[in-house]
Formats: sequence, C-alpha cells, structure tokens
Amino acid sequence: MMTPKLDHAVINVRYQMDQAEELFTQLGFTLTARGYHSMGSINHLMMFDSDYLELIGLPDDSAEAMQGRPAIANAPLGINGLVFKTADADETFNHLQSIGMAADPPKSFSRPVALPESDAEARFRTVAVKDGVFPGGRVYYCEHATPELVWRPEWQQHDNGAGRVGEFVVVSSAHQQEAENFGRLLNTEVRVEADTCVVPVAGAQISLITPAAYTARFGKFASPMEDRNSVFGALVMFADNLEGIRSVVNTTANPFVDESDRVVVRVPAFNSLIEFRQSG
Repeated sequence: MMTPKLDHAVINVRYQMDQAEELFTQLGFTLTARGYHSMGSINHLMMFDSDYLELIGLPDDSAEAMQGRPAIANAPLGINGLVFKTADADETFNHLQSIGMAADPPKSFSRPVALPESDAEARFRTVAVKDGVFPGGRVYYCEHATPELVWRPEWQQHDNGAGRVGEFVVVSSAHQQEAENFGRLLNTEVRVEADTCVVPVAGAQISLITPAAYTARFGKFASPMEDRNSVFGALVMFADNLEGIRSVVNTTANPFVDESDRVVVRVPAFNSLIEFRQSG
C-alpha cells in the first residue's frame, strides 16, 4: 500500500453553517456553493492545488438530521477531521483490518454540483479508522469517483493566498503513541523529537505535539484541551506569500497575531486555529 496523500481537513460547524460560511469568506477563502450530501450533511469547500478544507455541518438540529450523521452531531465544534486520499476504498479497508484499525466497511454517498455548463453529481466512497485510535477526531480515507467536479480552477484562488494544507497539528498527552499509530496507518517512518513527533505525508506533515509544546507555539491562541487528552489543535496553510492574509485579516473580528514568518488566526466561533506560513 502506497503512502497516501492528504485529501482534506474538516472543521465541524454543526448547525451554524450560515455563520461559518460568512466567517471563512471574510478570512479571504473562496467557498464552493453549499453542498447537500445524500446522507444528510451539508458542506462548503475551500479548494487548493491537491487538497482542500471542508466546513461540515447539518441543516438543523432536528432528531432526523442528528441521527443521519451522529459523528457530526455529537462531535465538538472545531477541527475534527483528517482525511487521506485513496484510489480504492476496499483495498484501504483491507489494510485497516490488517492493522486492527478498521471501523465499518466503505460507505458510498454523493452530492449535486451545479456547474455553468450542466448539473452533475459528485460521488465518493469513504472508509474510517475506528474510534479511539486517534481520540482527537475522525481519521478516514476518501475515494473520489469524480475529482473533476471537486478540483476546479474557479474555486482554487483565494484572496488570503492559501495554496495548500501544509501541516496538521495534533495535540496529545500521548503524542508518541499517536505518532506510532499514524506511522502504522500510513506505512511511514516517524521522526521523534523531545516534545514533537513528525509524520510525513506527500507535500505535508502531521505534527504530534505535547500540550506544553502546543502552548509554547501558540500561546493564548491555543485551543483549550478542557477534559480531552487529545485534540486536533491547528491547521497550517501554506501560501506563496503572506500579503494576502495580511490584507484581509484586519477586516475581520477574529483575533490574530502577525509575525515576520507567520500569521496566526483564531476563529473563536468554531474553536479553530489557523496558521498561515509562506511556502519555502
């Protein structure tokens, strides 16, 4: 099994999609039109060169909506999904079974896509790692049957300059164990340092860090651990330069810090932390 590439990261906004759409648009992201999944959830995407950021939620807090996607309804607001690419969800499920990380068999779903030339249907298959292996959130794989309906040039340019997800930060009181689990999952070696473990994936990395290292890196902007021993703590967006995010972040109500080599933005409404760095 080849080491997967990052497919996308997910922010759970539950029943507040209208507010999330407004906030992330203000931050300079280009959002796709609202999507309506066949299994009941709704989303907006922020597309980059080969990966993307997804806002996931539910249309309302009715019992029917909540029962359709309990993983969304019951999860806290914030960064709660890390998704890898797969060309074959069945093969990936076999791999998960072989290492004792399998949850349910692959699931198929779709959503309509309105294009200027015609309406179409984007189709996907996903397969997830079982609960508890990565307690910070959901880790799963996505097989795209129709990638041409997802990665389109008109959605890949952002006023804030974001070009890709370069780093996914996981904060854990058992960061070395979680790093070892990612190593097994992805068939890759883990670089172990004192308070940080780095799991490389194509074009990006997963950083597993201690709560102390998280606080040292992000200070007052760090998301609270509360009673959790693992959280998905930050997304790091890479851009050609930082002028794009600097030009828009002052116009929002989100707290931020602008340093020479990064701009860190906290989105309190959705307990999310996003760091912008220049590609190097």
